[in-house]
Amino acid sequence: MSGRFYSANEYYKAVFGEKVYRLSLCLGTTCPNRDGTKDTRGCIFCSEGSSHFAENGRDTQTQIENAKKRIQSKTDAKKFIAYFQSYTTTYLSLDVLRKALFEAISTPEIVALSIATRPDCLPSKILSLLAELNKIKPVFVELGLQTSNGKSAEYIRRCYDNAVYENAVKDLKKCEINVITHIIIGLPNETETDILNTVRFAVNSGTDGIKLQLLHILKGTDLYNDYILGKVTVLTLEEYADLVCKCIEIIPENIVIHRITGDAPKLLLEEPKWSGDKKTVLNTINRELTNRNITQGCALK
Repeated sequence: MSGRFYSANEYYKAVFGEKVYRLSLCLGTTCPNRDGTKDTRGCIFCSEGSSHFAENGRDTQTQIENAKKRIQSKTDAKKFIAYFQSYTTTYLSLDVLRKALFEAISTPEIVALSIATRPDCLPSKILSLLAELNKIKPVFVELGLQTSNGKSAEYIRRCYDNAVYENAVKDLKKCEINVITHIIIGLPNETETDILNTVRFAVNSGTDGIKLQLLHILKGTDLYNDYILGKVTVLTLEEYADLVCKCIEIIPENIVIHRITGDAPKLLLEEPKWSGDKKTVLNTINRELTNRNITQGCALK
């Protein structure tokens, strides 16, 4: 760790020898929270279309080529991670998923796969596939925990218990697969203690990496409706920076912090409006870390 925290850029450079770039891809999947298996409304903060930054509507190879061209028009990028981002990537038939993932991992410039999914969508046959792929090139699985608080999980309609997440991490670690955990900061009625408890829960469960994500209120979501009704308050930039600093303090040095904020489609973003200026957000957090002399894991020493 050369800076204030162990960043994804630093980690990937150590593993792959140079900077790598993520290609956001979409397999056209849905989610058990949307197809009626568990619910039809999705998580309360999730907009129709899930990720608005991923390629879509084409075969995997075409998506990869288009995403590469866009990045290479601005950089001299040579190595990439195929990031299957939208909805629940593993919520597909095994044959369809196998074809898409092998197509991606067989591309020479792709050095790893990153797969976003739910902890309750990792049956044994999918785990076997991921383990097979992981023997060819590194596989990262990103799990949407969001919170360890039971009331918050119920409010956001996560629709699985904490034990499901814990078991998913154990199963992935048995396959020697790197686990990244998503945590949302700013969920309604959550306290600082709730947020730090979620970080501790993810760490104690064995995650290899953490993404700290600001709660975005997007138009067209049920969270937006609650916001309009006055049921949801929004963090200020200063409050968010304070919470991120406190999270970083208690994350052990060996765990990679892949994200300390996040992007939202500006046409859909209702609040926090300050989050649209990502450079200012990052500068504010880094300034607070420096001013407080905080480094990752310093509260554990």
